[in-house]
Amino acid sequence: MRRLTGNVEAVRESVLGRGGDRHRWASVMGGRKRDAAVLVLIAGSWGSAPDHPGGLPSDADVLLIERASTLRQHSGQVAFPGGAMDPGDDYPIGTAMREATEETGLLAEGVHVLANLPSFPVPVSGFDVMPVLAHWRTPGEVRVMDTGETARVARVNLRTLLAAENRFQVQRNILGARAYRGPAFMVDGLLVWGFTGGLIAAISEAAGWDVPWDATDVRPLDDAIAAAGSAQTVGPAAVLSDAMHRLIEGGGHGEEERP
Repeated sequence: MRRLTGNVEAVRESVLGRGGDRHRWASVMGGRKRDAAVLVLIAGSWGSAPDHPGGLPSDADVLLIERASTLRQHSGQVAFPGGAMDPGDDYPIGTAMREATEETGLLAEGVHVLANLPSFPVPVSGFDVMPVLAHWRTPGEVRVMDTGETARVARVNLRTLLAAENRFQVQRNILGARAYRGPAFMVDGLLVWGFTGGLIAAISEAAGWDVPWDATDVRPLDDAIAAAGSAQTVGPAAVLSDAMHRLIEGGGHGEEERP
């Protein structure tokens, strides 16, 4: 994990480089924005593994949740644990940790915060989301705490997630025009895309964990959701939100659209 923990500034730069029109959409939201935070929690052995790009350890994983299908926004989607800032929170770290504990039962002991990454506005919900990057030095048990909010909690192996056979892009058209295209990953029935997929792609690139994959493999988003057997629903507003805050679509129409 040294490539990640010792090179946090490169992660910040990678996220910033894929940020697109962050400031423009933040100005559109104006005073309506609400602060939120997510916990990007990565576990794994400290040493580097010589058999994988960037020395990614074979036991490295990332903590993800699948949101309940009954939620009003982003239902059924895979995400990092997180949510809105509450009064009294030590934002953003306190918010990210509190939400992760509420959603997964995570204990703060053993979690080492590395950095606060650049925040991103999400116009459809009015949130300005700040990712908190952390290393899970001593992992413990995690589980679904409230089935009304969370359908699944998973520690997803990063080598498996980043493998070429599990990586592609998804695209959604609205009224015949492309509204969204961005990185996606599919593992064990979990379709990771949008804000979460884009952030994972940015971190992997900065840490040197990427392996060659087919960036021309672009699948309709609805087809990918069906293939995953996912309960998530994606309306036009959600897709336009992802397109607008540009975490995923960094401009251009080349091979991989940068998140």
